[in-house]
Amino acid sequence: MPQDAPIPSDLQRWVSDHLPGADLGGAEDVSWSRGDSRVWRVPAGGAAAFVKISPSAKDYRREVTGYTYAARVLAPYEAPRLLAADPGLQAIMSSPLPGRVVRGLPLAPAVERHVHELAGRVLRRWHDHSAPAPPQDLEAVRASIRGQADEAAACLERTWAHLDAAQRSLVRAVAAELPELAEGLPVVYRHGDYSTRNWLWEPEPQQGGHGHGLIDFAMSQHGIAVEEFVWLCGALWVPRPDLKAAYLTGYGRALSDIEERVLRLLTTRLGVSYLHSGLAKERLDLVERGRLILTRMAHEYQ
Repeated sequence: MPQDAPIPSDLQRWVSDHLPGADLGGAEDVSWSRGDSRVWRVPAGGAAAFVKISPSAKDYRREVTGYTYAARVLAPYEAPRLLAADPGLQAIMSSPLPGRVVRGLPLAPAVERHVHELAGRVLRRWHDHSAPAPPQDLEAVRASIRGQADEAAACLERTWAHLDAAQRSLVRAVAAELPELAEGLPVVYRHGDYSTRNWLWEPEPQQGGHGHGLIDFAMSQHGIAVEEFVWLCGALWVPRPDLKAAYLTGYGRALSDIEERVLRLLTTRLGVSYLHSGLAKERLDLVERGRLILTRMAHEYQ
């Protein structure tokens, strides 16, 4: 979305009704650089709020539920609070949170390890408060895993010529092993997008905080716990095993052998999906991302 995109008129009226002193003229577009991201920071006197239009009704419902869950299990300095929501507009208004987005933030290695340990600690608390998944959610989790296995098989056919023998073998293993291996793993209420773009770091926390904040609950839903680690595994942990060690220290436990295998398979699925999408859309960035993940999973992962 263009960074000067205005707030739609119907949303402006809603914001004015729910945010006293809202300065709509001073609103700043802070959307991610993708087509379905629509987020603004709206000043209001000495305060501010974030206003978001969810890309779908499903995203809206998940995010409102996620905010409710976050308010129950995380402190005010760890997660923003839901200030208002409107299902008709699919609009969400939330409080600001101190700190800066971790992705792309230049951090010294020791500080980065500390951030990862804090992130693991917060996620463990999030997972530990999960209620048992109802039967329909358990079936949805199984269907998602089967879908990812099927996707890997389909992508393998279309990317065969772009893979080496070890990569082909590992993608085949995704299709063959993933559903059965994942069946017995813990199911939790997941954040769903627990990557560094949704972590905030505040080096001088106030009000007894510890410096780590968490945003964006649009992907929150039940799933196997190890799914939370897929992006981190593909993007960060292979070249930086110290970050993985710090994160799992915060999380409070090591992964089981089966979880490690499932994590590798899920990350491989992500990599071959990136590669396939990049080839189909002629997106060199996606092709390179997919190749990097597949190389790491097939040749470097320990």
